[in-house]
Amino acid sequence: MKNSRNANVTVLRLFAEQLAKLILPESLYKRVSEAMMSNAITFERLRLPELSAKKRSVFIRHLDCGSCNGCEIELNALSNPVYDIERFGIKFESSPRHADILVMTGPFTRNLEEAARLTFEAMPEPRRVIALGDCAADGGVFKDSYAIRARPGEIDEAIREKGVYIPGCPPTPEEILKGILDVLAKN
Repeated sequence: MKNSRNANVTVLRLFAEQLAKLILPESLYKRVSEAMMSNAITFERLRLPELSAKKRSVFIRHLDCGSCNGCEIELNALSNPVYDIERFGIKFESSPRHADILVMTGPFTRNLEEAARLTFEAMPEPRRVIALGDCAADGGVFKDSYAIRARPGEIDEAIREKGVYIPGCPPTPEEILKGILDVLAKN
């Protein structure tokens, strides 16, 4: 019975070590590995400040303000197995109250004016906004249409201060991912 228990403990310790190797930075992993192999601590009881300070996932709220859906196709491509943004801890969120970044696509239309304002106001501080595509930046090919409105000043200010414009019609998934990382680097 005792040999069986020791074998189980060894298997669990090896699993914990492999898990630590996958999720921890190399310097921290070495400390954890040495402590676990010396039987000084178990993985479950390990408490390190670096683990508690680990950053959380980034949640993105997408808002279509009247686009042709070209940018949406490229934005959704980030979730496929080729780009797989969830491996970076970036996830799409349906509620603006939980979103870290608001991605706006398409020209700012009068039909979506109120929805865009409410979505922006519902976001927690700091409000980071990405204007995705040429239409979101300046109206694109629709800029002279009767249905296009100027973006409210607080949204434009958030884009200038804490966000980015990602040009393109539509931008590639690589450019979108770079833009998301640029926004995260600003803050």
